[in-house]
Amino acid sequence: MTVLSITTLAERPELADRLWDMQDPWPEFATHDPLAWLLYPRMAAELPEYVLVATDGDAVVGRAFSLPFALHAAGRDGVLPARGWDQILMWAFSDLRRGVEPDTVSAIEITIATDRQGEGLSGLMLAALRDNARARGFAEAVAPVRPSAKHAEPDTPIHTYAYRTREDGLPHDPWLRVHVRAGGVIDSVAPLSMTINGSLAQWRRWTGLPFDRPGPVHVPGALAPVRCEPEQGYAVYVEPNIWVRHALGHPLAEPPRA
Repeated sequence: MTVLSITTLAERPELADRLWDMQDPWPEFATHDPLAWLLYPRMAAELPEYVLVATDGDAVVGRAFSLPFALHAAGRDGVLPARGWDQILMWAFSDLRRGVEPDTVSAIEITIATDRQGEGLSGLMLAALRDNARARGFAEAVAPVRPSAKHAEPDTPIHTYAYRTREDGLPHDPWLRVHVRAGGVIDSVAPLSMTINGSLAQWRRWTGLPFDRPGPVHVPGALAPVRCEPEQGYAVYVEPNIWVRHALGHPLAEPPRA
């Protein structure tokens, strides 16, 4: 019987090349965010202590990326940005380049292998991400949450979806529920968290759809319609996310060594 293990990439650098081995549920178009192409390799190479890997025996079954950044720096003032995911990537690496001291950790991605979903691993990865941030001296973690069931109703405004609850008061969305049960609080909406643009040929290749008429296109896996502009030769997807704050309590006096 194998035992699930969650470690940082700094602790197990030999797993760096295996982060993408597992089959994951991300739609093809979502892998073409330009900032992800540019900065994901840098996260693994320069900040491996903030990258978590879940293994079951020899198999990689989950990954989690996070980034430290200065949320309370001048001009940011503790306000989570409307540009969400994209903005955090830019802030974090700008802070790293300029030597700005981070005060917050943001989740960037938590992904579970498709054949291991429904086992509660996402909650374990979230708990590990929170624990890792706390152990490194941070009192707060945030997450631009990609709500897991929003793709089923892409036309619903994100401001409406974000605050929908069940009879028990917990969020309607399953992934938001995991965050709230872990102690997270919904803070705000990031209406343009990720922007992916491409030529019509690219979108056809990514989705198998014709992209031959102007206006909104419903793409499987997309949280909002993709805007198609045939006369201009391109289409644009603007993904909304939901900001969740996690208070971590008192951090350790001395963060662990990577």
